[in-house]
Amino acid sequence: MKKRFLFTAALILLISICITASLNAQVSMDVETGLVSTGYNDVRIPGNQGTFISLKDDLKPSLDIFYRIKLNYTFSSAHTLSLLYAPLTVESEGRLNKDVNFAGKIFSANKDLSGSYKFNSYRLTYRYDFVQNPNIEFGLGFTAKIRDAGITISSQGISAEKFNVGFVPIINFRLSWHYNDDIGFLFEGDALAAKQGRAVDVLLAASYKLSNQIGIKAGYRILEGGADNDEVYNFALLHYLSFGVSYTL
Repeated sequence: MKKRFLFTAALILLISICITASLNAQVSMDVETGLVSTGYNDVRIPGNQGTFISLKDDLKPSLDIFYRIKLNYTFSSAHTLSLLYAPLTVESEGRLNKDVNFAGKIFSANKDLSGSYKFNSYRLTYRYDFVQNPNIEFGLGFTAKIRDAGITISSQGISAEKFNVGFVPIINFRLSWHYNDDIGFLFEGDALAAKQGRAVDVLLAASYKLSNQIGIKAGYRILEGGADNDEVYNFALLHYLSFGVSYTL
């Protein structure tokens, strides 16, 4: 599924590049890294019968390093296509003073437990910049997101897991304010809420232009969302201390 999506997304981007090759186009790559910590991560699997546990409070999560890679293709000055690869895995460890029913298996109380939370994201985005002037840029668009998520609980040779790969449509936005030619502030992300759940991935950062080709940014990113149904209950909040570098061809 993932390979098919990545191939399709890359093919769409390639076709767009070929079609618009004669236009004024710009290609850039954005690499982001830093530290990610857990605000909350509440789990119950199955959603209507499992034991409610917190991968933040019942188990203690690690402080992890993350990375994200995004390729942007801007044509006709206001249209942008983006491909994003954003893997994420957070490990937790601890003990509970109660038995845990997770994904059909029972984990005994007062024994060491390990939890693994995986949330890999693959996204194809189209955005149109409605506002473009020397001080402000603002655009809205649509993101087609493939969510590759999974939660695993293990203890003394016993392991249970729940994985899910699915498509999520999200609204994309970007607001950039330029203090001067080199310094600016960026507010961008993907966000959408529905009856089935919600997904929020937003960055607020300061940016600095080192040259016409290289820029850097530093700020705070929030990733929040989840779902509540008979199959799974999981809502998580993750805090990112982010640093990024962009390179424009």
